[in-house]
Amino acid sequence: MTFTRIQPVADATARCAPLTREAMSASQADAVARSLKAIADPARLRIISIVAAAKGQEACVCDLTEPIGLSQPTVSHHLKILTDAGFLSRSKRGSWAFYRLVPGALDSLARLLVTA
Repeated sequence: MTFTRIQPVADATARCAPLTREAMSASQADAVARSLKAIADPARLRIISIVAAAKGQEACVCDLTEPIGLSQPTVSHHLKILTDAGFLSRSKRGSWAFYRLVPGALDSLARLLVTA
């Protein structure tokens, strides 16, 4: 299975006004749809919430498998999708990978949906 690298959320949404103010171009809609697809999974939403609630807003893969209830390879797959989409950043310490929320990534996506 091959995956297309998703455009980071900040880049995808920075050029877009809220949906109710002006029409998106086809390329903007495509980029935003890819970002929304990246988080439109219950396991990925839980991962984001666990990382956001973790001490220092950082979590190791080993901290995610039990609460999510999925195997390490499956959690790693979800983490890769979220990282490629620009929602999480990854740092390696020894043999462990730690994930953090990318500052503003969720905010930029939320701004699209603001109606005011």
